Amino acid sequence: MKTVFDSPAWHAQVAKLAGAADSKAVAEHLVTFVCATVSNNGTSLLAFHTDAAPEVLGHSLVPSRARHYLDRYIAGPYLLDPLYQMALRLTEPTMCRFRDTQPDRFHSSEYYRQYVERTHLVDEMDFLLRTSPTSALVLVCGRMEKRFTKLELGRLQLIKPIVHSAMHRAWDSRDVIGSHDEQGMHQRLTECFENFGEDALTQREREVTQLLLRGHSSKSIARELGIAPGTVMVHKRNLFAKLGITSQYELFSSFIDSLSTS
Repeated sequence: MKTVFDSPAWHAQVAKLAGAADSKAVAEHLVTFVCATVSNNGTSLLAFHTDAAPEVLGHSLVPSRARHYLDRYIAGPYLLDPLYQMALRLTEPTMCRFRDTQPDRFHSSEYYRQYVERTHLVDEMDFLLRTSPTSALVLVCGRMEKRFTKLELGRLQLIKPIVHSAMHRAWDSRDVIGSHDEQGMHQRLTECFENFGEDALTQREREVTQLLLRGHSSKSIARELGIAPGTVMVHKRNLFAKLGITSQYELFSSFIDSLSTS
């Protein structure tokens, strides 16, 4: 029985990827290569940094979808993305399903409702590669109609060495990207996130706030901070009262408002 790996068109994409000479060409052909391996509704190669906003090195999205999926994301929501946090913590290349990286109450978070849910993605596979102490590459492959099948996941697993090798090449051959403006924007957004509520909240209440914004439940926050769930609930009641809010939605809205004025 023939598979996609027996297709001359697939091998032609492998040849183009192998022959790509610069970062832009590698990124472009890597995206096309993944699309030739499994059908999807959008593949993107992103660079995450601890000291600058994310960069888009290549993608397969039409302009209207790129504005929603990428431009909106880079404007600030990436700070709440569990994949962003995970990629910058890794030390070894890996591959994961996005749903496996999510905090336990992620689908109840306003970040999920206001950004992720609106992408209409039902499944997402990610290749991650730490490229330096301050940067990581992530190749995102998303589906809108149905989840990846076991066969398709097997295909992606088989091409993982090729993908990670190409990601290395895309990084090593790239020009230094990232202007002072982009670094300044990231610094402002990061400071806004870390200092959100500083005029009214204690340090511990701000830590609880950050984890709430990222989709953690009280039990998960308790594990992260090494405190009792009941203590988390006390902090949550106090910070809601101090901020004059009554819901997660209002907390998220207040944070987004602070981003827009940062």
